[in-house]
Amino acid sequence: MLEFRYDTQLLIEGEGLDEDKIHDYFTDNFKGDCLIAVGDEDLIKIHFHTNEPWDVLKYCAGLGEIYDIVIEDMERQSRGLKG
Repeated sequence: MLEFRYDTQLLIEGEGLDEDKIHDYFTDNFKGDCLIAVGDEDLIKIHFHTNEPWDVLKYCAGLGEIYDIVIEDMERQSRGLKG
């Protein structure tokens, strides 16, 4: 069994985005691992393993428009099922 079940990926489009602040918010407020928050002031790519992807979506939606959202259940994938 995985400690963090959901592979959560998305793009945030907005103005004045700060990848360092977003990264710090994740590490301070969400339980998870494998965090990647990269981009520029207009577009940030997020990759994060968590058990609460809905909290990630809610936070990111407050920063700008979110799209290309992918949430995969890695536990199902490990059993050979579609995520």
